[in-house]
Amino acid sequence: MTRPLREPGLTQLGVEHGFGVRDFAEPAGLRRPRQVHGAVVVRGEDCQGDDRPEADAVVTSVPGETVGVITADCVPVLVGTRDGRAVAAIHAGWRGLAAGVIEAGIDALRHIASSGPDPAPPLVAALGPHIGSCCYEVDAPVTDALAERFAGPLAGALAPSQRDARWLLDLAHLVTADLERCGLASSDIFVLSDSCTQCDAVRFHSYRRDGPRSGRLVHFITACTEAAERTQRTVRG
Repeated sequence: MTRPLREPGLTQLGVEHGFGVRDFAEPAGLRRPRQVHGAVVVRGEDCQGDDRPEADAVVTSVPGETVGVITADCVPVLVGTRDGRAVAAIHAGWRGLAAGVIEAGIDALRHIASSGPDPAPPLVAALGPHIGSCCYEVDAPVTDALAERFAGPLAGALAPSQRDARWLLDLAHLVTADLERCGLASSDIFVLSDSCTQCDAVRFHSYRRDGPRSGRLVHFITACTEAAERTQRTVRG
């Protein structure tokens, strides 16, 4: 049976999750939206059956509910409170980043994680397999679309390409910048290493490499049950 990749930072916190690889089957009961490269966020309970809503982020605080997204080069972002009681899965390509999908997803997650007047607890995030800056060549329409939201971080996310009027774009740099802008500490943002989807044809699908025939990678995160939360407290305490 093909197993998903685990991010050590989330694993240490006891948050059940996985980043997909080739031939990894979608978990039973997965709630995911119909992705459209935008910034709409929905709740997991809205994503049942075949009539899934259009969105690019999904959140839940229902114990044991699993939410997720699919990708073929874009960045899958799995986010959760430290106790794992509220979680989110975000699909972040350049269009979604320009539209503010990270901020929208984090705002929605904090909303369901807060309890009355109490502030939402700190969040942790992990970035999964995506096309790396080694391979992701873009042109002016892409950089222009990103420039307004990422006026500062964009310069650090671009490197010269061998072709004129082209740049190599580091999507993870922009995702991380947006997560930090949303208040996450840099020490609470984890990036799965050595996971460029275009470079690694053995493990990953890639639309940039394979075109329309490319498959999709399935990524998921599960809201903790009370039993899992008690186990986490025992491990940490």
